[in-house]
Amino acid sequence: MAFCKYSTEFIASSKTEIDNIFINDYLPFADPKYVKVYIYGLYKCANASAFDNNLEAFGKALSMSEDEILEAFEYWQEEGLVQVLKTSPIEIRYIPLNNVLTSNKLYKPDKYALFNSQAQEIFEGKREISKTEYGEYYDFLERFHVEQEALLMIMKYCVDTKKSAVGYNYILTVAKNWANEGITTASAVEERLVSFEEKSPELSEIFACLGIKRNAYVEERTLVEKWLSDYGFTLDVILYVAKKIKLKCKPNLERIDRELTKYYEMKLFSILEIENFEKEKQDLYSLAREINKTIGVYYESLDGEVENYILKWLNLGFDKEVLLEIAYYSFKKSVRTLEGMDKTITKFYKLGILSCSALKEYMHEVVSTDEQIKKILDSLGLSRNVNYIDRENYKTWKENWNMSDELISHATTLAKDKDSPLKYLSRCLSDWHEKGIKTVEEAKKTAPLSQSMKSQSQNFTGRSYSKEEINALFQSIDEVDV
Repeated sequence: MAFCKYSTEFIASSKTEIDNIFINDYLPFADPKYVKVYIYGLYKCANASAFDNNLEAFGKALSMSEDEILEAFEYWQEEGLVQVLKTSPIEIRYIPLNNVLTSNKLYKPDKYALFNSQAQEIFEGKREISKTEYGEYYDFLERFHVEQEALLMIMKYCVDTKKSAVGYNYILTVAKNWANEGITTASAVEERLVSFEEKSPELSEIFACLGIKRNAYVEERTLVEKWLSDYGFTLDVILYVAKKIKLKCKPNLERIDRELTKYYEMKLFSILEIENFEKEKQDLYSLAREINKTIGVYYESLDGEVENYILKWLNLGFDKEVLLEIAYYSFKKSVRTLEGMDKTITKFYKLGILSCSALKEYMHEVVSTDEQIKKILDSLGLSRNVNYIDRENYKTWKENWNMSDELISHATTLAKDKDSPLKYLSRCLSDWHEKGIKTVEEAKKTAPLSQSMKSQSQNFTGRSYSKEEINALFQSIDEVDV
């Protein structure tokens, strides 16, 4: 008898861990009954010495016959996840999944007999398939749950296109890439190969343009398939890009892929769009250099900046002049990165300020408002600059409460001798707003507020800004939430 063991209640309230490898690589492909048996058996392993840890109790719990349970465990033994140590009475040993992945799995001799002979025939005597290579194929078929016929079709296609005794690493790389795309059946492989053949005329023209005089490899056909089907480029566009690259350096499909991927991400799909971009490219690079000089940064390559920032800002509707103004502001505010400048530009966009004329108009509005607020502060005897809270209060009085300049001026007169003049001013206007008072005459007829405000602190302090009009403008912009 065990010296220490869990109680039945403790085990029932605990957890049974299931490895993610099982969920990802085994569960989707197994019969639901087999999965049920595996998980329940895993649970029973936590209390191996329990009186009900036997085949009869196991069957009752799962409403399955003993033959069905044995069949399930034989399946998992074939997958390498358990060992059936004996059948009478049945005894099962669970194997850690990490051991399964790193061990050499044994396969039934007849399971891959036909596959072996068909695979060797594909090489037509060019080379012999080794035992290690066969093992790699078996492991791939088991791990990726690919049909044997599908792998044979991939092997033949690789050998035919390479016209050589291609190695198994190349074959498995192609097969794994396709399996990751969901191509695991013979019909799916056939569909991919038919698609390749349909694209053969286009591929021939591309190869002719590049001066390539051989059959296309699988990975090259995959690239052309991506350009035509996934990216949606026409053959004319692909050939245009290939010829453009050819003028600069020796072209290959990898260089073309990088260029087409760039145009795809920039949403440039026609020759006209690409030509216009290339014509404007120098202007874009010149603008990028000016912005970088203004904010104090340097990049040896401007491609990323143009693609990720300059084009984005221009497409939003900003003109060159206003972008340079924003760059100047960013430098003055110690925002000296493109990411920081981008956040500021987003705020301008939210306010609809996309040009220098709009900027000038908004500047006039901000400066005029600050001048009005400064007059109020001066009247109250507060010698400081306008801050964010002042602007918010003034906006509330004017826009939300619809207070006239005359009424605000009258309230200022009443508040200027108070201990907390700004707070008293705001309280006055709030009181008049609640009472519906809109004129100075009505306000004069109203009893004045209590002047006992000495114990109340004044919460209208904030960081100071320079007196230049441009700073007043951009301080307002800083207050915009994105």
